[in-house]
Amino acid sequence: MGFLLNLIYAADAASTGSNLGLLGIGAGIAAIVGGFSALGESWIACHAIDAMSRNPEQQGKLQSTMILAIALDESTAIYALIIAILIIFILGGKI
Repeated sequence: MGFLLNLIYAADAASTGSNLGLLGIGAGIAAIVGGFSALGESWIACHAIDAMSRNPEQQGKLQSTMILAIALDESTAIYALIIAILIIFILGGKI
């Protein structure tokens, strides 16, 4: 994500015209990264359910680990959303 923000700042400082297109691309990339988080969450849940079906006596331990892993994965989507909002509203207001 740092690379994306550096790209946007460089384009903002170097140009003389409007960079709304680049800001839109940057926000879109950030949103796509957040969307990939959903794939990660489904992968985590799928494998946790698979492990629970193979070893039912470990369900409590597996379920708590799955919830923690999904929460950490969801934080990636939240960070991507925050970066997309910052790109649109903070950097977009400077143009």
